[in-house]
Amino acid sequence: MADRQPNFALLLVLAWVVAMLQLVTQHWGETAQTLLDTDDAMRLVQMRDWLAGQGWYDLHQARLEPPIGYDSHWSRLIDAGLAALLWFFGRFFDPAMAERLMRTVWPMLWLLPAIGGAAAIAWRIAGRDAALIALLFAALGFQAFFQFRPGRIDHHNVQIALSMLLVAATVWADRVQWAAAAAGGITALALAVGLECLPYLAICGIAFALRFVFDAGAAHAARDYGLALAGGSVLAFFAIVGPSHWTQGYCDAIGLNWAALTVVAGLGLALASHKPAESWSGRLISMVVVGAAAVALFAVIEPRCLRGPYAQMDGALHAIWLDHVREMQPLFREMVKSPLTAIGIATFPAVAIVGIVLLLRDASVRRDPAFIVAVAAFAAAALTTIAAIKGYSYATWLAIPLVAVFALRLFAWWRIENLLPRVAVGVLLTPALVSIGAVTIADAASVGHAEQIASEREGCHATANYAALAKLPSGLVAGNIDLGPYLLALTSHSVLAAPYHRSHGGIAAAHAALSSPPEAARGILSERKVTYVIVCGERGPFGVKDPQLSASLWTKLRAGQAPDWLEPVALAGSPFAVYRVR
Repeated sequence: MADRQPNFALLLVLAWVVAMLQLVTQHWGETAQTLLDTDDAMRLVQMRDWLAGQGWYDLHQARLEPPIGYDSHWSRLIDAGLAALLWFFGRFFDPAMAERLMRTVWPMLWLLPAIGGAAAIAWRIAGRDAALIALLFAALGFQAFFQFRPGRIDHHNVQIALSMLLVAATVWADRVQWAAAAAGGITALALAVGLECLPYLAICGIAFALRFVFDAGAAHAARDYGLALAGGSVLAFFAIVGPSHWTQGYCDAIGLNWAALTVVAGLGLALASHKPAESWSGRLISMVVVGAAAVALFAVIEPRCLRGPYAQMDGALHAIWLDHVREMQPLFREMVKSPLTAIGIATFPAVAIVGIVLLLRDASVRRDPAFIVAVAAFAAAALTTIAAIKGYSYATWLAIPLVAVFALRLFAWWRIENLLPRVAVGVLLTPALVSIGAVTIADAASVGHAEQIASEREGCHATANYAALAKLPSGLVAGNIDLGPYLLALTSHSVLAAPYHRSHGGIAAAHAALSSPPEAARGILSERKVTYVIVCGERGPFGVKDPQLSASLWTKLRAGQAPDWLEPVALAGSPFAVYRVR
């Protein structure tokens, strides 16, 4: 009977195709109208600079905050993948269409491993039937698709896909011999891409260590994981970090401190598992020693990074920028500001929490290491989402296999054996229908406010509206920092600021200029040799209260009351108010 079942690989591809058709149908038009996000625009700038001759290790952006410039912490690996797609489509289409297709296809490619990872986790916990339900959830997972929409070329979709593959490899490591080494290699690759999936990398590493502590038979898997992690981390370090930065530690990207942490942890785990202690307490002591040594070395190289990824950032930027970034808002604050969006974010993970609680009543489930690892990874994502809503995509994806297992258990409890009733119940539990309406609003709102985002896309972020700006003589532009990446991607201008924490001087200067009275702003802009001041949209400088905001340059320009040292630049039909500094 098992032989009559459809080939699972074909079903996986079918789920992927269904998801892609939804995404392309819904979002293809947007890829011509605007770059979806500031990060997508900035990624395009970084890739173009590399293709124009910038070195592999040279991530300097001279047009952001000149003359100092900006050194990006984003991985060249993403640029390489995008460039390969661009080259391929360039064989058949004109440059504009080739770039549009590249921006569309890139996130679609990473959707496949994300779906496969979710299905693999569900299969390991509860078998093929659970994996099939996970495919159904993924195929109708509108809420999970946010980072995989056409146009998303930053790095989030890659990190989500790698996280899902890592958790899948970890839970299968006790049954598939090569899975442990794969987990170590994926961890190293994920570190080379970025640190946003660090909680899930850490959980999987701890899982290998604890399995080894409580089961000496897991020594082989621990050794394979440790060696792959150490070796892969060395390769990742030299592939991403240039020779001039080999001795530096970074909090926001792979550097000497992160490489030292993973190499010491990986080699220590491999050595401890080569000749494991006979007692679990002896193995526990060895793991504590290895972990302490790795963390101590990490702290010695760059102690500030113990405070988090933004520890090297100027603390003043929190009040005037970072604390107001939409994706950094806590879930409960978003619940007050936009309750339907928050509901759309939280509903499907909440179903997973209910399912986990009910499943834990089964002793066999509680003893299953695969279930424990999957729950731990999901819990980390859920806690991250509570702290900052940008974690909700991880929470949704990691919830999919757990809700699939819960659905399979519901079938048993309710004695649902026929295919059609099972499909009906499964559809009711999909991310799309669990939070119908709220999910649609959340997706349309880009995890924010739908009206505001729609206004920005039609005006301040619409690609067509930058054509007139591109015709102006090139100069240095000061304005809202969210305009920075779009100006860099769509014009030849330089910008004073963009929303990236390493550009702390430019962010502070742009904020000070817009939030100060006109005469004070004049001094700031003159010192920075700004050519143009541009305002667009209704969002003014953050962290400024009346009466300071009422007296600010931003308010005066919004009201059309430009000081005499600013010359209006007429742009017919443009949403931008542009002024040239006299």
